[in-house]
Amino acid sequence: MNAVVALTLSLIVPAVAFGAEGGKNGDKPARKWVSLFDGKSLKGWMILSGFAKFHVEDGMIVGTAQEFSGNTFLCTDKSYGDFILEFEVKDDPELNSGVQFRSHVYSSETTIVGEKDGKKFKRVWPAGRVYGYQVEIADVAVNPNTSGGIYDEARKGVWLYDVSKDPLASKAFKGNQWNKYRVECRGSSIKTWINGVPCADLIDTMDARGFIGLQVHGIRGNRPLQVRFRNIRIQELPAKK
Repeated sequence: MNAVVALTLSLIVPAVAFGAEGGKNGDKPARKWVSLFDGKSLKGWMILSGFAKFHVEDGMIVGTAQEFSGNTFLCTDKSYGDFILEFEVKDDPELNSGVQFRSHVYSSETTIVGEKDGKKFKRVWPAGRVYGYQVEIADVAVNPNTSGGIYDEARKGVWLYDVSKDPLASKAFKGNQWNKYRVECRGSSIKTWINGVPCADLIDTMDARGFIGLQVHGIRGNRPLQVRFRNIRIQELPAKK
């Protein structure tokens, strides 16, 4: 190799390497996938709102409903903005669940005024209550044809994106088996998938950042209903300009 060629290559290679690090159009690249669950402990998580039980079993996070408990959430101790979240979930058919994202907790008693089904309402939420976006997890025994939709938990209390009338999305969830979810947040764009089927496609600006939370829904009666989560991972994305 002569000196001219060597010099040319020495200039090209760093430029290529910088391009790979810099990402498209100079944007920062997406970070690598990071597991939110180590498969052995609840390190990095905290229980908020209710008093349902969470434990680790065979590489899964298992949530068990408790009588007289309201909705309970196992939440990350870190907040996330733009990201892709993936997880697998299997719930008992009579227990609906959900996963919070870009969510928060009320620091003091908060009154929410809104409108539902054409009627105005007012509701008071206690300090410590989790609220925000939730992707629905529900079998046909509780909330049929709603899985993959986005609900505004403990705030407006309405569907921000309803999949019930979508013939494909509303049937994407398979009862009594493992289902793979994907949630993608990029700026005001929020999208969900179940088992590879597109479900919600929402534009909303209420929350740009917040924690992730695994829900055990409140129940009536003393029934040991459970929801199980595994392979929970996240890929943070550069903030959308």
